[in-house]
Amino acid sequence: MRLLLVEDDDHVAAALSAVLARHGFDVKHARNGEEALQALLPAETPPFGVVLLDLGLPDQDGYEVCGKIRKRGSIPVIMVTARSDVRSRIHGLNLGADDYVVKPYDTGELIARIHAVIRRPTPGGAPASEDSELRLGQVHIELPTRQVTVDGSAVQLTRKEFDLLALLAQRPGVVFRREQIISEVWRTSWEGTGRTLEVHVASLRSKLHMPALIETVRGVGYRLVAPAA
Repeated sequence: MRLLLVEDDDHVAAALSAVLARHGFDVKHARNGEEALQALLPAETPPFGVVLLDLGLPDQDGYEVCGKIRKRGSIPVIMVTARSDVRSRIHGLNLGADDYVVKPYDTGELIARIHAVIRRPTPGGAPASEDSELRLGQVHIELPTRQVTVDGSAVQLTRKEFDLLALLAQRPGVVFRREQIISEVWRTSWEGTGRTLEVHVASLRSKLHMPALIETVRGVGYRLVAPAA
């Protein structure tokens, strides 16, 4: 698996590259946003399977780089940054990032998150269902095409946001335990993913402009509250 590491600190990049190499990744290091975008141009070499993107780049903001990467394709992007506030995380996910890791991080957690985002979803990209479409009031979810509309207007979701919404929408009103959601959407039992789940729920509420759609069941998990038709 080829991995693009976008990091302006050579010492950090060298140490992380060594760890990633031991886990079987072929790492290419880009020191700024322009180098990263150039590395992602079509070439004869195998494509990258994931991008680790530091936000504090010398030539342009990492958020801007993420937006440009997302416009070029669906390659998984994991943002790596010291910005730990929820608003920054939601902004990153809105731009198309698949995950968001806050420094300082445990390398074991980082490896687990990388493997989680590069795992391919089940056929159709969402939990299995007898129906190819889900209609919940003004929310329309097309599982085969992974498209979501609200009142006829398309809503752009990341892969994990769609998978999370589709899972909850399979059984409106039913409470899904946090551990179950993490297992089915992120395909991992890594405890650190819990914070990522919270951020994805907040991002979905924001993008759909329906803060009451996903209800938090304190101490248990989440459930989807079907909106009125």
